[in-house]
Amino acid sequence: MYVMQIALGGCLKAPPIPYGLTDDTGGHIAYVLAATRALEARPDIERVEVVTRRFDRPDLGAIHARRHERLGPKSSILRIDDGAADYLSKEALEARLDAFTEAFLRHLDGLPRKPDAIHAHFADAARVALAARERFGIPVLYTPHSLGLDKAQAMAGNASAASGMERRIAEETRAITGVCATVVSSREEAERQVCAYRGADPARVHCIAPGATLPAAPDRAAARALIAPWLDDADKPMILAVARPVEKKNLAGLVEAYAKTPGLRERANLVILAGLRGPTRQGSDEQRRVIAGIEGALRRHKLEGRVALPPEHDAASLAGLYALAAEGRGVFANPALTEPFGLTLLEAAASGLPVVATCRGGPSDIVARIGHGLLAEPTDAQAFGAALSRLLTDADLHARCRAAAAGHGAAYSWEGWAERVTQLMARLARPRPLAAPSRILASDIDNTLTGDAAALPEFARWRAGGHALFAVATGRSITEARRILAEWEIDEPDAFITSVGSEIYRRDAQGRLGFDATWACEIERDWRREAIRATLDNPSIRPQPAIEQRPWKLSYFGDARQAMRIRNRLDMAGLAARVIASHGRLIDVLPVRAGKGAAIAHLAKAHGLTLDHCVAAGDSGNDECMLRAAGRAIVVGNADADLARLPRRPGLFRSREAHAAGLLDGLAWAGLHQRAEAPAWRMAAE
Repeated sequence: MYVMQIALGGCLKAPPIPYGLTDDTGGHIAYVLAATRALEARPDIERVEVVTRRFDRPDLGAIHARRHERLGPKSSILRIDDGAADYLSKEALEARLDAFTEAFLRHLDGLPRKPDAIHAHFADAARVALAARERFGIPVLYTPHSLGLDKAQAMAGNASAASGMERRIAEETRAITGVCATVVSSREEAERQVCAYRGADPARVHCIAPGATLPAAPDRAAARALIAPWLDDADKPMILAVARPVEKKNLAGLVEAYAKTPGLRERANLVILAGLRGPTRQGSDEQRRVIAGIEGALRRHKLEGRVALPPEHDAASLAGLYALAAEGRGVFANPALTEPFGLTLLEAAASGLPVVATCRGGPSDIVARIGHGLLAEPTDAQAFGAALSRLLTDADLHARCRAAAAGHGAAYSWEGWAERVTQLMARLARPRPLAAPSRILASDIDNTLTGDAAALPEFARWRAGGHALFAVATGRSITEARRILAEWEIDEPDAFITSVGSEIYRRDAQGRLGFDATWACEIERDWRREAIRATLDNPSIRPQPAIEQRPWKLSYFGDARQAMRIRNRLDMAGLAARVIASHGRLIDVLPVRAGKGAAIAHLAKAHGLTLDHCVAAGDSGNDECMLRAAGRAIVVGNADADLARLPRRPGLFRSREAHAAGLLDGLAWAGLHQRAEAPAWRMAAE
């Protein structure tokens, strides 16, 4: 496969990268280069070409005037000349975008072989890539890195930051609605940030987490030399912050938290790497404003000798600072007002350094999955400072966070990113038409499909035989369903029934997955979401996190008894809803017309089938309605006690085998699978 990436802003070159050299030379370049290395390491990738803009500014590096630059054995940078020689900021690029697009299309037109897929970074690159898709039919992936809607909300009240946001948001909307797939790094980005755009289809939004991007071996001596002139006692534990000097990174707010937290300045030094700002460099107005704000806070709080703010650093000294901070029982701080993902938190994890991070955006996802630190409100100096102080003073907590950081690779790796993105590009480049099915298998994911890796290859062979349309029916969102399926190496299904049967995503005849709006319209009648939410707003009813709440699903914690109290409360208020308890701890409130059983019936009808043509498999209470509704139902051997109440009937099979082995056992019972060897319990019974 031949893959092309497009990234137009900043100074993109082969490593080492002078991050912060310009305002736009930031984390997206680390992402692009790491993604390129990970892709070219795969045997199914023949070539990776990174496309950027050519400019001639010797003070920023002569390499940017060269048309071609080698990156690796199968990768290179191609610089397109748009007719303007100077470096342009992200904002100024807009005026040259049409010229760049025409030059890029001429380049593609002259290629004997077109790329199999284009991955665009930021909305300006997406506009270029979509022009290529329109002319040549090349599938386009888009990674926004930072979104205007989220930034506008975080910077509300800041007139200078809001300037130009409407145009940016419009451009991002065109990208999100026009590309084949949007690839983001965190669930928060996928489900809240991207899906906040008008016309966004969750079916085309993929959360594929990257890995850490530390580009060099740590040089501890260089790191010590970098900060020592600033500090009275450089041996104290370090609070390290690494961010571009832009307002949304809230670096002045971090200084305020450090200064106002009792005992923090005596206990630890604060080290801030805020871009490259040497005497020969020209920063933007925003950069100068941010640095002035930091320096003003240092003077105001008399922090000389406590805070290091070096104007220059390189990759080796950056890695050295991470290492010194970890070895000195320090903390990494990310106080951003909003953070789409947070690659620096992965860099900290790779160095064994615990973190205190903003609770706004991607860091909440990262810290929850790795467990290597604390989250805090970035605008509350007292709360953020208290979190820093707690992590610095609680030795047991610090040790647990360091141990968790050591295992970050299980959740975040570039190898895993490249595998999933390559699979996605292959599906987009060669979509599989969906044949008219004669049967439908709808299976829960957690503890039905998953739980027994040894049985999954047999299930994959069964699926490849085309015996039925395969749908997953899960309580998870589509984002989380995809993540779990990928972790268990289960290929994407033909349809997703998600959020306990309140959302359906199904493929068209060409194999393209999309949100089923007709199902949403069907279940929305009589669904008074806000009235239900207000009725259940009670101290005795504990909601699940905001990320778990969906347009047609409200989720709470509690057992069957608590579910009954919720039903009674809604009945007394005259609010129609379906209340489902599962796993002894989760409660979901849905439209009365929703549920997995009704969703399977809708899916079957869309394919000209009935419930008699459907087989359902599950293990918990939120599977009950589909196990009652489907013509054939399979209860796996590890099922929850919730399902003991299912009445016996000819179409219900209870396997003694667990997880996917129980599912396969049930498919054999239903006459849809010929197992090589019958289970021991069945042979004994026979």
